[in-house]
Amino acid sequence: MARAENKESASPTAKLVADVAKRARLRRRLTQEQLGHEIGFSAAAVSAMETCAQPASDEMLAALERVLGDGLGLFEQAQMYMRMDAYPPQFKHHAPLEQAALSLHLCSLTVVHGLFQTEAYARSLIGGGYPPLPEQRVEQLVDGRLARKALFDRDPLPMIEIILEEAVLRRVIGSAEIMREQLRYLGECARRRNVTLLVLTLDCGKYGEYAAGHGEMTLLETPEHEHLVYLEPQEESMLISDPPKVSTYAQRYAKIRSQALGPRESLDLIERLAGVEE
Repeated sequence: MARAENKESASPTAKLVADVAKRARLRRRLTQEQLGHEIGFSAAAVSAMETCAQPASDEMLAALERVLGDGLGLFEQAQMYMRMDAYPPQFKHHAPLEQAALSLHLCSLTVVHGLFQTEAYARSLIGGGYPPLPEQRVEQLVDGRLARKALFDRDPLPMIEIILEEAVLRRVIGSAEIMREQLRYLGECARRRNVTLLVLTLDCGKYGEYAAGHGEMTLLETPEHEHLVYLEPQEESMLISDPPKVSTYAQRYAKIRSQALGPRESLDLIERLAGVEE
């Protein structure tokens, strides 16, 4: 919902999109109602975009590109920057790296990793966090999180591996039904050719070794084949590029991986918890 206070807090990207769209509309001698008709939105929605009361959605940007873009791709390119505006401050520098990565190796020990969250799970997790957030900000963060899923179908396909602690699968977020939906979605993700999903069981440390005690991590390979580690403890962020440190994290990840169930056994466990019939 468009809100007047959004005008004051609008990002530079939203303001630029609004200004360019308005100038392009006036150059073509279109009213807000006429533009809205051409792009499939109401005149009120066009007005809200132009005044930054409601930043343009991906759908509106795509329509603006088609009607006002003149083949320059400005509105299409703005989609990426608008999505970045929706991310928490500590994640903004990592987001472009994630979207461009050749490979991602993820270790998630407390909740389902953001790339693998359903909309309902993400909304429950973000909306139920602390400190409490205004509903408009919750929706903005949910939209930003869901937009990250474009990575799964990017060309070229990235190779993604995720290790999930079994406790993550058993911890109910939102409701039992939301959690069942989330588990079913994880099962669908695990069947993708470019995704490997592994479960670190609750009893994996019973033989005296548990390599995941240092917390979560993301290892990624850039298009330039640089290997990086991203950490996000308590809403802070660290991006590590020092090769010896990256090597240590990679070795630790490999040890965690060795203590997890294999892909087939992991999928069986997820589907069993989701109540999926054989």
